[in-house]
Amino acid sequence: MSYCVHCGVELHETSKSCPLCNTPVVNPRIPLIPDGKKPFAEKKGQVDRVRHSDMAILLSVVLGSTGLSCGILNFFIFHDSFWSFYIIGACILLWVFCIPFLIYTKLPWFLSIIFDGMALVLYCGIISFSHPGNGWFIGLAIPIIVLITGLFLIFVFLLITFRTSILSTSIYLFLEIGFLCTGIEILIHKYFEEKIYVTWSAIVFICCSIIVISLFTIIRRSRLREAVRRRMHI
Repeated sequence: MSYCVHCGVELHETSKSCPLCNTPVVNPRIPLIPDGKKPFAEKKGQVDRVRHSDMAILLSVVLGSTGLSCGILNFFIFHDSFWSFYIIGACILLWVFCIPFLIYTKLPWFLSIIFDGMALVLYCGIISFSHPGNGWFIGLAIPIIVLITGLFLIFVFLLITFRTSILSTSIYLFLEIGFLCTGIEILIHKYFEEKIYVTWSAIVFICCSIIVISLFTIIRRSRLREAVRRRMHI
C-alpha cells in the first residue's frame, strides 16, 4: 500500500499519477530511466596515447635546452672550468639511450646496444678532455666500456635466441656478473701495474659459479624445478 507524497491520497499499485493532485508516482525501487536509456555510460572514456614522435620532440627539447643553458652559463658567467661539458655529455648520453626507442623502433637490438656503448665512450671522452691524466681514457675507460657492451650483447642474444625462464635468465645474469668483475679487475691491474692477475674477482666468480651450478641442477631436475616454482610463485 502506497500514498501520494504530495496530498497523502491512497494510491493503487498500478497508478502512474495521483488521481487527486496528478503528482507523478515514482517507485524508489525502480529507477526512472528517460527515453529507455541506461542510467550509466555504455562507453568507457580513454585518453589517447601519446605518440612516440611527440615524446621524442619533448625529450629533445628538454635535454637540448638543459645542455644549451648550462653551456651559456659556463661560457659567460661560471667560466673557471669546463663543468658544463659533464652535463652536456650526460644529455647526449640520455638522448642516445632513449631516442632510438621513440623514433625508430625497428632498429636492430644489437645496433641500439652498440650506439649506447659509443655514447658511453663519447661521455668518457668529454671527461678526459678536462682530465686527460695518464691516458686513462684509452687504457682503461674504453676497454671497460667495450667489455660491458660485449657482455650485454651476449646477454640479450641469449635471451632472444633461446627459450628463457626466470631460472635460466638468472643463470645468464650470474655468469655475466662473474665475467664482468673478472674482466674489470684484470683491466685495472693491467693499467696500473701492467700485470694480469685476479684477487677479489676470483671470489665473486666462484660464488657466481656455485649459484649457476645450483640453478642448472634445479632446471635439469623436474621435481626440484616445480618445487621452486611453486614456492617462489614463478
